[in-house]
Amino acid sequence: VQLVESGGGLVQPGGSLRLSCAASGFIFSSYAMGWFRQAPGKEREFVAAIDFSGRNTGYANAVKGRFTISRDNARNTVYLQMNFLRPEDTAVYYCAATRLSKGSRDIADFGAWGQGTQVTVSS
Repeated sequence: VQLVESGGGLVQPGGSLRLSCAASGFIFSSYAMGWFRQAPGKEREFVAAIDFSGRNTGYANAVKGRFTISRDNARNTVYLQMNFLRPEDTAVYYCAATRLSKGSRDIADFGAWGQGTQVTVSS
């Protein structure tokens, strides 16, 4: 199982970034996917999740209305579109996979993780 994130970087407040996570080594279309983040000195936290089909999504309150999770099962890729970014969104962002096809917000339910990509929001 391999998950590889990309798309992070430095962006000004109010800007946008699109993260991608390429999956391999498992049947991607059977797994729900999630995005989590970890800021310096803080615990890893849930950001967004999407079920195996892509029809159902869930978001943390802090990002609802600004971030959108999506997936392309033909490309084995999950995305996180981040708009109206704030300095408090600065963190390492991780994608993760869970066998629970409907998804979860619980870190413990995710068994496979990527290496993370840094997102820094600063002027």
